Amino acid sequence: MKWLEEYKSSLKMVEVEEVLDLIFYRPLAFLLVKSVYSTGITPDQLTFAAIVSGIISGFFYATGTQWGCVAGAIFFLFFNILDCSDGQLARLKKNGTPLGRILDGVADYIAEISVFTGIAIGFHNHPDQPQHLFILLVMSGLCIILQDIMVDYYRTRFLDYVLERKKTFEEGIDEFEKEYGIIRHRKGKWLEKTVIGIYLWYTALQSSLTLKRKGRKLFRATSSDYYRKNKIIIRFWVLMGPTAQITALIICSIFCRFDIFFWIILGLFNSLALVLRIIQQKIDKNFISVS
Repeated sequence: MKWLEEYKSSLKMVEVEEVLDLIFYRPLAFLLVKSVYSTGITPDQLTFAAIVSGIISGFFYATGTQWGCVAGAIFFLFFNILDCSDGQLARLKKNGTPLGRILDGVADYIAEISVFTGIAIGFHNHPDQPQHLFILLVMSGLCIILQDIMVDYYRTRFLDYVLERKKTFEEGIDEFEKEYGIIRHRKGKWLEKTVIGIYLWYTALQSSLTLKRKGRKLFRATSSDYYRKNKIIIRFWVLMGPTAQITALIICSIFCRFDIFFWIILGLFNSLALVLRIIQQKIDKNFISVS
């Protein structure tokens, strides 16, 4: 029972967790967290381990062989477990930091870029592959970035309003802009500069995709009212989250059927994103806008 309670406390709100995370990845990540809890291992170290696993995955995909695809899929699986574990460890130990949260997000993009670059190299090493697969690979990579940005935005906004977090999404951006302005001309601190710089670029793109005006809240809403009107749609948003994308790629990699993965991303997930965006705009109109 104690482990069950600890597991629950290591999670975000269930409504914003992906189904596959809840039933597979996070339970495995929790076992890892319990094994390192009493050591000096930090959440950031688990994040770096996830990055390394993602990069190794990309190297295996680059071989373009069937065994390389399977090995790449296995290391991509390890990446997602490690990627879940850093946040769980931070929540249990209550030692998470804003920079650590950003680094966690950056890790996702490093791993995905490594994997997609590896797949592209694998295609290049096998000229017999249909040319259109490379085009679909590029299109899928771009769509995954856009889908992740939208899912992350609506998930963060849901948590901000429902949990009534004092430091909201918008205020957090302002803090990092000030911090970046202070350290950008200093020598050293290259990691902080790189991570915060990527984060600010990411949030600017996120704002344009979600039509969010920077520097202010979108509307007035009580925690209960926002939860009631968004509790269903947020579950649909996370259906196309990073874990769903990763799992689809892992399964398709085992059978070397990247074409199926591309159409899942380009067809199914893009269609879902479009429909959810339209519905979300209608839901948002139920709230009083902040002028």
